[in-house]
Amino acid sequence: MKVILKRSMENLGESGTVVDVKPGYARNYLLPQGLAYEASEANLRRIEEERKLEEERSRRDYLEARRRASQIEDVSLVFHERASEEGRLFGSVSAVDIAGQLNERGMDFEVERKHVRLEEPLKEVGAYTVTLELHAEVELELDVRVERTED
Repeated sequence: MKVILKRSMENLGESGTVVDVKPGYARNYLLPQGLAYEASEANLRRIEEERKLEEERSRRDYLEARRRASQIEDVSLVFHERASEEGRLFGSVSAVDIAGQLNERGMDFEVERKHVRLEEPLKEVGAYTVTLELHAEVELELDVRVERTED
Protein backbone atom coordinates (compact mmCIF):
# COMPACT_ATOMS: atom_id res chain seq x y z
CA MET A 1 0.00 0.00 0.00
CA LYS A 2 1.35 3.42 -0.93
CA VAL A 3 1.26 6.20 1.68
CA ILE A 4 2.59 9.75 1.93
CA LEU A 5 4.59 10.43 5.08
CA LYS A 6 3.46 13.46 7.10
CA ARG A 7 6.83 13.67 8.84
CA SER A 8 10.24 12.09 8.50
CA MET A 9 10.54 8.58 9.89
CA GLU A 10 13.85 6.86 10.48
CA ASN A 11 13.23 3.60 8.61
CA LEU A 12 10.77 4.85 5.99
CA GLY A 13 11.83 8.19 4.58
CA GLU A 14 11.47 11.96 4.63
CA SER A 15 8.32 13.98 5.11
CA GLY A 16 6.23 14.26 1.95
CA THR A 17 7.67 11.19 0.23
CA VAL A 18 5.53 8.37 -1.14
CA VAL A 19 6.53 5.00 0.31
CA ASP A 20 5.23 1.49 -0.18
CA VAL A 21 4.39 -0.29 3.09
CA LYS A 22 2.44 -3.38 4.06
CA PRO A 23 -1.31 -2.71 4.21
CA GLY A 24 -1.56 -3.77 7.86
CA TYR A 25 1.23 -1.40 8.91
CA ALA A 26 -0.49 1.46 7.12
CA ARG A 27 -4.03 0.72 8.40
CA ASN A 28 -3.08 -0.21 11.97
CA TYR A 29 -0.26 2.21 12.71
CA LEU A 30 0.63 4.94 10.21
CA LEU A 31 -2.88 6.16 9.33
CA PRO A 32 -4.46 6.02 12.84
CA GLN A 33 -1.41 7.70 14.44
CA GLY A 34 -1.58 10.51 11.88
CA LEU A 35 1.90 9.75 10.57
CA ALA A 36 0.86 9.29 6.93
CA TYR A 37 -1.88 9.95 4.36
CA GLU A 38 -3.18 7.45 1.88
CA ALA A 39 -1.44 8.11 -1.45
CA SER A 40 -4.18 9.66 -3.59
CA GLU A 41 -4.02 12.50 -6.12
CA ALA A 42 -5.86 14.84 -3.74
CA ASN A 43 -3.47 14.06 -0.88
CA LEU A 44 -0.44 14.48 -3.15
CA ARG A 45 -1.70 17.95 -4.13
CA ARG A 46 -2.37 18.82 -0.48
CA ILE A 47 1.14 17.74 0.55
CA GLU A 48 2.63 19.83 -2.27
CA GLU A 49 0.61 22.87 -1.13
CA GLU A 50 1.75 22.37 2.49
CA ARG A 51 5.36 22.05 1.36
CA LYS A 52 5.15 25.30 -0.61
CA LEU A 53 3.57 27.12 2.35
CA GLU A 54 6.28 25.78 4.67
CA GLU A 55 9.04 26.89 2.28
CA GLU A 56 7.51 30.38 2.05
CA ARG A 57 7.19 30.63 5.85
CA SER A 58 10.77 29.47 6.29
CA ARG A 59 11.99 32.03 3.74
CA ARG A 60 10.06 34.83 5.51
CA ASP A 61 11.51 33.80 8.88
CA TYR A 62 15.02 33.80 7.40
CA LEU A 63 14.62 37.29 5.90
CA GLU A 64 13.20 38.62 9.18
CA ALA A 65 16.16 37.14 11.09
CA ARG A 66 18.60 38.80 8.64
CA ARG A 67 16.84 42.15 9.17
CA ARG A 68 17.07 41.74 12.94
CA ALA A 69 20.74 40.75 12.73
CA SER A 70 21.50 43.94 10.80
CA GLN A 71 20.12 45.98 13.74
CA ILE A 72 22.36 44.19 16.25
CA GLU A 73 25.53 43.81 14.13
CA ASP A 74 27.57 46.69 15.52
CA VAL A 75 26.29 46.56 19.09
CA SER A 76 28.67 45.84 21.93
CA LEU A 77 27.51 45.44 25.51
CA VAL A 78 29.21 46.54 28.72
CA PHE A 79 28.21 45.18 32.12
CA HIS A 80 29.38 46.88 35.31
CA GLU A 81 29.40 44.30 38.10
CA ARG A 82 30.84 44.00 41.58
CA ALA A 83 33.97 41.84 41.58
CA SER A 84 36.85 40.81 43.80
CA GLU A 85 40.38 42.20 43.41
CA GLU A 86 41.24 39.10 41.34
CA GLY A 87 38.43 39.85 38.89
CA ARG A 88 35.92 37.18 39.94
CA LEU A 89 32.35 38.46 39.93
CA PHE A 90 30.12 38.32 43.00
CA GLY A 91 27.43 36.82 40.79
CA SER A 92 27.46 36.30 37.04
CA VAL A 93 26.30 37.65 33.70
CA SER A 94 23.88 35.18 32.11
CA ALA A 95 22.05 34.82 28.81
CA VAL A 96 19.04 36.48 30.46
CA ASP A 97 21.16 39.54 31.35
CA ILE A 98 22.56 39.79 27.81
CA ALA A 99 19.10 39.48 26.22
CA GLY A 100 17.73 42.02 28.70
CA GLN A 101 20.39 44.60 27.90
CA LEU A 102 19.84 44.10 24.16
CA ASN A 103 16.09 44.61 24.63
CA GLU A 104 16.73 47.88 26.50
CA ARG A 105 18.23 49.28 23.27
CA GLY A 106 14.72 49.94 21.91
CA MET A 107 14.80 47.71 18.85
CA ASP A 108 11.53 46.79 17.15
CA PHE A 109 11.80 43.15 18.28
CA GLU A 110 12.72 41.29 21.41
CA VAL A 111 15.79 39.09 21.82
CA GLU A 112 14.91 35.98 23.81
CA ARG A 113 17.20 34.11 26.18
CA LYS A 114 17.18 31.09 23.84
CA HIS A 115 18.81 33.19 21.10
CA VAL A 116 21.92 33.79 23.24
CA ARG A 117 24.44 30.94 22.90
CA LEU A 118 26.41 30.96 26.13
CA GLU A 119 28.15 27.81 27.40
CA GLU A 120 28.05 29.04 30.98
CA PRO A 121 27.44 32.38 32.69
CA LEU A 122 30.31 34.89 32.61
CA LYS A 123 31.93 34.91 36.06
CA GLU A 124 35.05 37.01 35.55
CA VAL A 125 35.90 40.53 34.47
CA GLY A 126 37.01 40.60 30.83
CA ALA A 127 36.03 40.74 27.17
CA TYR A 128 33.96 37.97 25.63
CA THR A 129 32.48 37.06 22.28
CA VAL A 130 28.93 35.75 22.53
CA THR A 131 26.99 34.15 19.67
CA LEU A 132 23.40 35.12 18.94
CA GLU A 133 21.39 32.60 16.91
CA LEU A 134 18.33 34.40 15.55
CA HIS A 135 17.49 31.65 13.04
CA ALA A 136 18.95 28.26 12.16
CA GLU A 137 20.88 29.97 9.34
CA VAL A 138 21.49 33.41 10.91
CA GLU A 139 24.14 33.76 13.61
CA LEU A 140 26.15 36.78 14.65
CA GLU A 141 28.95 37.53 17.09
CA LEU A 142 28.41 40.04 19.87
CA ASP A 143 31.18 41.72 21.89
CA VAL A 144 30.46 41.69 25.62
CA ARG A 145 32.70 43.35 28.21
CA VAL A 146 32.36 42.80 31.92
CA GLU A 147 33.95 45.55 33.99
CA ARG A 148 34.46 45.89 37.71
CA THR A 149 32.46 48.65 39.40
CA GLU A 150 34.29 51.06 41.62
CA ASP A 151 32.55 50.98 45.01
